[in-house]
Amino acid sequence: MKQALAVVVMLGLLALSTPGWAESASEESTLGQIGVGVGSVVGSVVYFPFKAAFCILGAIGSGFTLVAAGPQTANKVVSASCRGTWVITPAVVKGQEEVKFVGDVPAPKAER
Repeated sequence: MKQALAVVVMLGLLALSTPGWAESASEESTLGQIGVGVGSVVGSVVYFPFKAAFCILGAIGSGFTLVAAGPQTANKVVSASCRGTWVITPAVVKGQEEVKFVGDVPAPKAER
């Protein structure tokens, strides 16, 4: 019980204090910055397992695609499933960047 109270008091003091680090470009409050940071961490914890599962399934699917359709198509499958956003950043939470669950497929290389 004492430990929980100590943690609450410390978090309260931390939230009320102003950081003495380099000035930030944004005019966002400290509580707002903490909220965005917490949202980023929680969002990443929830999002990452889904993205990892999608990438693993895409890699397995690209193995079958390699046999059926060749290396270029298999590359497109694995690129689409494993590229894109892997972490929810504070910019994503603020709406400044978008989440790309399915990544961009690279342009095919020109044959000589």
